[in-house]
Amino acid sequence: MNKPLNIFYEEPDPDRWLPFDRYPRKLIRRVVRGKTRPGGVMMVALNLMQGLDKLRVPYRFNDYRHIKKHPEETACIIGKPHVLFEHEWKNPIVFGAGVFPHPSLQPDLLERFPNIKKILVPGPWMKEMFEPFYGDIVAGWPTGIDTDKWSPVSPVVEKKCDFLIYDKIFWERDKYVPELLEPVIATLEAGKLSYQILRYGYYNPPDLKNALDQCKAAIFLSASETQGFAYQQMLSANVPVLAWDRGGYWQDPSYYPVIKFGPVSSVPYWDERCGLKFDGINNFETQLGAFVEGIANNKFSPRHYILENLTLEKCAGEYLRIVARVEQS
Repeated sequence: MNKPLNIFYEEPDPDRWLPFDRYPRKLIRRVVRGKTRPGGVMMVALNLMQGLDKLRVPYRFNDYRHIKKHPEETACIIGKPHVLFEHEWKNPIVFGAGVFPHPSLQPDLLERFPNIKKILVPGPWMKEMFEPFYGDIVAGWPTGIDTDKWSPVSPVVEKKCDFLIYDKIFWERDKYVPELLEPVIATLEAGKLSYQILRYGYYNPPDLKNALDQCKAAIFLSASETQGFAYQQMLSANVPVLAWDRGGYWQDPSYYPVIKFGPVSSVPYWDERCGLKFDGINNFETQLGAFVEGIANNKFSPRHYILENLTLEKCAGEYLRIVARVEQS
């Protein structure tokens, strides 16, 4: 593909009190809070563009003037959804992977936007959730992981800590801290295994890389992930993961139990090289023992899985193939 892609991505930032007050509010936020921390959808866009840079593929970014003048060209609308809804699009559209959480929010999407040719979602279980609404135009597409940034620490460095506990428990936290997190900690302490904890949303971006440089393995506690940047960054750093993967229904309290979809996964991209899983505290101790033994026997090679499947270049290349198929259809 020689011609530039037309990529669109924006965060919603509506006026709050006065017309156009979003502009001074943005400046004030930058001064008070510092540089914006990229969220999940922003990482999809940034990592795609970084992958395209590595492949030397040109692209335009948020060039609304160009796309309006060239309705025959494909609009690659990463997200967020307001970018689709708030502009007039005459172009063929590849929409995603920064889409809305559930298709019931937009059941008439394809009637309103018949020029959507492909809907991308971050992973396989989300693809199954969207397909009954939108059919075979739904595809699973993960964005890539920066394997240069998330690289293993030098082998000459001795890691002092046994485990990083990555705490991403935010649904029913009052239930799962005493029923899951605290028993996990107690089991490690009983086995005289050292640990440190990072809680999702309560650490600075460099803290995860620093922790991975210090810890031999990770315990990943998340009810479900559409892609799972954090655990994939761990894998890229060659840190094997013991993942809580309870399966069952998607239990986002904004939708569940009115909407029941399952099974979901906390580690949707995975094979035996990545580590082991447990489905609850009842089999945690058994799986922990097998996991520790596997580490001692060099059973796991998580970085190889990422290099084989989820690099910036591989995922950007797959995006290019998706767009090419749309343009050939």
